[in-house]
Amino acid sequence: MRIKDTIEKVPGGLMVVPLMLGATLNTIDQLQIPFIVEFLRILGAPELENGNYEFLRIGGFTQDLFKDGAMVLIALFLFCAGSQMNLKIGRKALKIGSILLVSKYLSGLAVGLLFGYFFDPMDGLLGLSMVAIIAGMTNGNGGMYAALTSQYGRRSDIGGVAVLSLNDGPFFTMISLGIIGQSFPFISFIAVLLPIAIGMILGNLDEKMRDFLKAGEILPVPFFAFALGAGMNLTLFFNMDVLGAGVTIGLMTTIVTGFAGMLAFKLFRERSYIAPWAEASTAGNATATPAAIASAAAVSGGSGAMLQADVEMYEALVPIATAQISLAVIVTAILCPIAVILVDRYQRKRGIDGRLEDDEVEK
Repeated sequence: MRIKDTIEKVPGGLMVVPLMLGATLNTIDQLQIPFIVEFLRILGAPELENGNYEFLRIGGFTQDLFKDGAMVLIALFLFCAGSQMNLKIGRKALKIGSILLVSKYLSGLAVGLLFGYFFDPMDGLLGLSMVAIIAGMTNGNGGMYAALTSQYGRRSDIGGVAVLSLNDGPFFTMISLGIIGQSFPFISFIAVLLPIAIGMILGNLDEKMRDFLKAGEILPVPFFAFALGAGMNLTLFFNMDVLGAGVTIGLMTTIVTGFAGMLAFKLFRERSYIAPWAEASTAGNATATPAAIASAAAVSGGSGAMLQADVEMYEALVPIATAQISLAVIVTAILCPIAVILVDRYQRKRGIDGRLEDDEVEK
């Protein structure tokens, strides 16, 4: 059977398919279908406090991995992602990555701040929130970027992915929320950053450790996606507001961050604009950001730096923001390659080969 190939036919499939599967199974669990409940009772499944029997809550490793494992798996992913942040990249790749990192973050932040100014920042137009917008727009799909730049871009474009990996995880979203006055104590940043920092130190001290941890950049994704889905109701994805919001985030990500990156490249006199459009996507791991923000908010609430009402607001935001970002992942996985192909054709008509480095053109 070609299970993996089939899953990957869906845009963002390794994240989207497990997420939807988890949401489907959780929805069936919540329906408490009589013959399933009776079967679980016969097997000796534990009765929950509300009197329900759920096959995702039978205890043991099954519940630990498929129902309760999201945060641990996200932490593992961040650790492994940190190990791939190479501090020894070339000067040109450093420039490319830095321009894209800053332009993507600032454009996503600007849209988020404008949204928060005109609408309710937690539940505004189409049920959108600043968390969903900033998390979705500022974290690009590194795998897609590498694949597109390896086909249409320069070697230095590909090397920029090492810098772009800094936008993995909730760090930039937390900084953005701090800008609008949300109080995350310093320990919350440490709690989020420590796995990334340790991974980055190990990966840069030992090349073999970096190679060993490389698989961890993708392996935990379907597992934490399933666990996140196991906390959601499938009907959420068919809610018109969620659909509209997800498509909106996806469109804004490709169009706004793509143009912002291209303008930044123009400002720094870069010849080819393949890389900015290759980065104009939403990463599958961005779906983990709302849960990570809610976790950081819980730390803030525990230390008294945040009101309990605000903590509960962030926790309530997790299912809908996760669903919206998931849809944005699908939308950008379709739009981003199309944009790169169009830009490549546009440049070729004007005699610009996006695969050549500047010194190769001068020759």
